[in-house]
Amino acid sequence: MSDNETPNERDTVPATPAAPGPAEPIAIVGMSALYPRARGLEELWRLLVAGAPPSGTGAGPAPAGLGDIEVDVARFGIPPAQAASMARLQLLMVEAARQCLDDATGPGGLPGRTDVVVGTCLGLDRQYANALRVDGARYARDLAETLAEGPWRHTGTDPRDAERELNDVLARRLGASPHDRVGEMASTIPARIASAFKLRGRTLAVESADATSYWALAHAVDSLRAGLTDAALVVVGQRDEGRFARRALAAKGIAAGPDEAGGGPALAEGLGALLLKRRSTARRDGDRVYASVLDCALRHEARPGTFRYSLSAGHRRAAAEAAHRTAGVTPGSVGLVECAGHGTAAVGRAEQDAIAAIHTGAARDSVALGSVRDRIGHTFANAGLAGVTKAALALHHRTVPPARAGTSAGPADGSPFRVPRAAEPWRPSADGTPRRAAVLGASLTGTVCHVLLEEHVPAAAGASEPTVDPADGLSAGASAGATTGAPVAESPTGEGEFEREDEGRGAAVGRGGAGSSVGGGAGRPVHGGAGAASSVRGAGEPVAIVGFGGRFADSPDADGFWRTMLSGRDRIGPLPPESFDRDLYHAPGALARGRSYTDLGAPVPVPSAPPPGLRIPPHRYAAMDAAQRLGLHVATEMFARHGRPPHTLEGVGTVVVGSNLGLSRERRLHTGLCLDDLEADVRSLAALGALGPDEVEALTKLVRDRFTDPGPVDLPTTWDGCVASGIAALIGNEHRLDAVPVAVEAACASSLAALDVAVGRLRSGAADYAVAGGVELPCNARDMVLCSALGLLSHSRITPFDAAADGFTPGDGCALFLLKRLTDARRDGDPVFGVLRAVGASNDAKSLIAPDVDGQTRAVRQAFAQVDFGPDEVDYLEAHGTGTRLGDRVEVAAAAQVYGTGRRSAPLHIGSAKSFLGHTFAAAGAAGLLRTLQALRRATLPPSVNLSELSPDLALDAVPARVANEALPWPAGRDRPRRAAVSAFGTGGINYHLLLEEGTDATR
Repeated sequence: MSDNETPNERDTVPATPAAPGPAEPIAIVGMSALYPRARGLEELWRLLVAGAPPSGTGAGPAPAGLGDIEVDVARFGIPPAQAASMARLQLLMVEAARQCLDDATGPGGLPGRTDVVVGTCLGLDRQYANALRVDGARYARDLAETLAEGPWRHTGTDPRDAERELNDVLARRLGASPHDRVGEMASTIPARIASAFKLRGRTLAVESADATSYWALAHAVDSLRAGLTDAALVVVGQRDEGRFARRALAAKGIAAGPDEAGGGPALAEGLGALLLKRRSTARRDGDRVYASVLDCALRHEARPGTFRYSLSAGHRRAAAEAAHRTAGVTPGSVGLVECAGHGTAAVGRAEQDAIAAIHTGAARDSVALGSVRDRIGHTFANAGLAGVTKAALALHHRTVPPARAGTSAGPADGSPFRVPRAAEPWRPSADGTPRRAAVLGASLTGTVCHVLLEEHVPAAAGASEPTVDPADGLSAGASAGATTGAPVAESPTGEGEFEREDEGRGAAVGRGGAGSSVGGGAGRPVHGGAGAASSVRGAGEPVAIVGFGGRFADSPDADGFWRTMLSGRDRIGPLPPESFDRDLYHAPGALARGRSYTDLGAPVPVPSAPPPGLRIPPHRYAAMDAAQRLGLHVATEMFARHGRPPHTLEGVGTVVVGSNLGLSRERRLHTGLCLDDLEADVRSLAALGALGPDEVEALTKLVRDRFTDPGPVDLPTTWDGCVASGIAALIGNEHRLDAVPVAVEAACASSLAALDVAVGRLRSGAADYAVAGGVELPCNARDMVLCSALGLLSHSRITPFDAAADGFTPGDGCALFLLKRLTDARRDGDPVFGVLRAVGASNDAKSLIAPDVDGQTRAVRQAFAQVDFGPDEVDYLEAHGTGTRLGDRVEVAAAAQVYGTGRRSAPLHIGSAKSFLGHTFAAAGAAGLLRTLQALRRATLPPSVNLSELSPDLALDAVPARVANEALPWPAGRDRPRRAAVSAFGTGGINYHLLLEEGTDATR
């Protein structure tokens, strides 16, 4: 991005309407910090208040990173066999979580229903190592073939000995464990934390480039305000791993390269954690509170083309105004602004223009500016959490930290801004308004962020604050229409100017946009007109599916997908050679290191050209990961089914895509950067002892030429095609949606986790529409080899609920759904294809691998706690159905505990799309929802396929339930719509359960 660029004409972003009252503040009751210069909160605070370094010098040479921190794995109950396969960041995050929980000193303790939300960006060391080991087998074969064909064949050197020895060297150097597939997953990190500390809430990992921290915080705030959890542990970290990140970011001018060349700052390592509770809960529990989060507002500037920071001051101002409206406070009460400090003049000007507009009229020198980056560097995914930690410490200590010169563009004479050169006491306001701070952020994909924090003021004697009932999410002692924040009348400064005059829920509220606190989930008021939501305690506002698309196996679209479901034939077969090299990776029937005992899957052809209507240059499209291409095509189908151009969607949106947070393209490119390591390994081989140094060098050059080139790294488009949130960003940017992108990983439940996040954004009023779903392509050698090592794959093919079930078969796929609040969809005349009523979730906090009846049951019960109907009114369950005897038995047993009420008038029908398409990993829940949605629309109960004999382990009679092997008519319920449920469970004890009903006014 050039500093000569100027903010575009979209700076006139219209302000969104205000919410009817402030949302309940969220208290920060625990924190931790792990940075190269600060190994703990106290060290961080000393670093922050130390004398400011001279302009341009930074803080001096930083330690190498966080690699020297020792973590006692036994302390967290981690078996040694699993510890060796864990990503280093996972260990550090468990330690950061421990320090944060230890820091929380309240006598009320930690509730079991605590969510764990983890944020990180780009690959983990274990992902890189696993990919290099699998790709290294191909390099070893190229070495053997080059030896056999070259002049060295007469030296007595055995090519196969060299190949075997190199593979052994790689296994020793890079590690090789059956648990590698689990240990490398980002979603294993929150699951590991939940297991170590017996936390039973939601667990998921999120990624949104350098807006990752803000997304993690925003989701935690949504869940707490909706009453879906009692506490949330947010842990965000960034390590300077491998060789890819620096090179790719340097090519975009964002970070210095490996040789410190480039226009940006060096990528820095850092981790931090926050423990959050509703302020009312923290007061009840007697917690020490550092500060309270008043709001975390996100906005997005959609610009087609290469990813870059927004230069729009208007979008930044809109995010700030949204945060202030939700909080019900004026900008004049903010005394500290923590700037993003991106280091480029154009982005800095946009940030300065935005805060200048927000603080127009404020007293001279009343607002201090700073940036945590001048002390710890650019910690990318962690940057937002680092800024929030700094601001919270400043509020807690009532001290304004100093900043180095150059932190901002420099305040003009007479402006309200100042840059402190030494630590200052933070004086109270003359009128008693609490001290407040703002933390600004932005993402390389176009997102801008604004967090408002407030100092903790003990509750006045006798004062009461509405609380959220943990059982149902309603404000205790308040009607469903009451807000959960403190009354605005308590403010002596006329803060109510950011509130709505009208307390009604008219159509205009549906345009609430980023940060507006309307809806709010369980038990909170809803948008639109009368009859918008159920009157049940704890009910959440219904969410309409107004568009959908899908591509699985050989089905080109969602209609072809449904035809497959009725075909009576699965789409599983031998993988094509371009996806799976049998000579290299297939060992039929054997459990062999580096090989898969099966070669079956259900692959999807990767699109070779952009969807019609999208102008994407060939070089840029070629740089995209296959998952990004597939997501773009499915999104185009989804918008077409909605029937209106996507850019006509009004208000603020979000795009949430379930995905593996380490995309294949990034791993391949990283392997390409490690060829010198492979060549060093070759030089050490005893099998080449007969060759001289010059002969070995000549050999390695020939092998390098033979080894497939994964593509260039030093292009501005390279990073774009490797980041998981790029799937969501591409959908939003190329379709010009004002929609904030994020990638979500919750193992094989990622799609339903993405839907859960999207529904939370809609119900909180932070978004007016959402795109949600999942995409993954596991039909590749790496996933086949790693899953085979743990014995997860079927030796034949996946057969859910069958007596012969022995594992799953992988499948590629993607399904996406366009969502709106039901009242808004009806108001806008949208087709309503189906209605999402609830999403329940839990973590069983036990085994990372084995399923658990209690954990799954909690997720199902949490879903039903949000609706006004019981399990006996659900006709069909789209099961996770992994095709393992244990998994299928546990799933049916958990269903029996909730659905076996004894009041059913007909059996519960159970099935699984996996019997046709295989296990699509992060896309599995989306496949299940797509199948269920199509079944509802066509009033047809979908069948399973390849079911020869029901497993005797299944307690179907306890429900009662049946698994059909043929399609059946789906009769309408008496005085109710047809209803269904969709389950998805993931490695790490992750459980999700979604409740869906037909859209009675749907287009059929």
